[in-house]
Amino acid sequence: FVTHRILEPIGMSETVTNLTAIAAGENLASPHGTLGGPMQVVPFDSVDNIEAAGGVVSSVADWSRWMLTQLDSGRIAGTTVWPSAQTRELWSPGIPVPIGDPPPPLLPLRPNFSAYGLGWSLRDYRGVKLVTHDGGLAGMLSRTILVPEKRLGIVIFTNGETLTYQALGWTVLDYYLGAPRTDWTSIIATLGEQAQSTDRAFEDSIQAARHAEIGPSLPLTRLAGRYTDEWYGDVTLALEGDHLVLHWSHSPALVADLEHWQYDTFRARMRTPNVADAFLTFQLKYDGTVDRITMAPVLPSTDFSFNYQDLVFRPGE
Repeated sequence: FVTHRILEPIGMSETVTNLTAIAAGENLASPHGTLGGPMQVVPFDSVDNIEAAGGVVSSVADWSRWMLTQLDSGRIAGTTVWPSAQTRELWSPGIPVPIGDPPPPLLPLRPNFSAYGLGWSLRDYRGVKLVTHDGGLAGMLSRTILVPEKRLGIVIFTNGETLTYQALGWTVLDYYLGAPRTDWTSIIATLGEQAQSTDRAFEDSIQAARHAEIGPSLPLTRLAGRYTDEWYGDVTLALEGDHLVLHWSHSPALVADLEHWQYDTFRARMRTPNVADAFLTFQLKYDGTVDRITMAPVLPSTDFSFNYQDLVFRPGE
């Protein structure tokens, strides 16, 4: 549907809807992550089960055609891909987004209004309306910025897990708006270093407060088995050697070795290094059987999209 109703009419011939459509040897960027050290190649994300949230593979040339179509209310080269009224609906606020106080270096970015439309984030910046959306997979980060009243579109594609893409977006936007020059690269890099420092301090604090000698309440053999979350589906805890291993039915890259943390809590150490670790906590019924497993991200900087905190796994039949 996406290919025939959107990509082909716009002329996005270099864009496909999944990695399997890329032929061997094609000019495809490789994702890179720091993994706590120098930048290096990391595996491509497995997104077959979330194609709409990250399945499109494109080029800057094709994405420019996409932005031109957006800015011309669904039209390009004499072709109407969607009616202009649809663009107004896409860019109309649907969900208000609370506006907090950013760190002092980012105060110039604080909007007067912030909302979510249909697939677009909406806000103001220096007196103009912005229509934006970021993209993020393992080792790949991107940002699309539209300024409808200026007929301006900016896209940043990166193949590295660095916040530089945000700095580049604001820098280019400031240039086109004639705004005072701001060293966004240094500002955002400093904030990234502060976040890493916060993570390290948090790791130290939870290690110091840990009681690894206590628990778990049940032997590992009684914790193993299949568990189901109504939203996600199944996971399996398998006893492999002397520890449990977490296997996700829909996310093969998220295999994790469970390290006992304290009491009935375990730390899931993901085998894919650039996937965030999580805490798993078993809650028991009065009869000593497992009632549920809840999860929480380990580090404060963990991206919200991991959704660990939204999962409640119950024993499967």
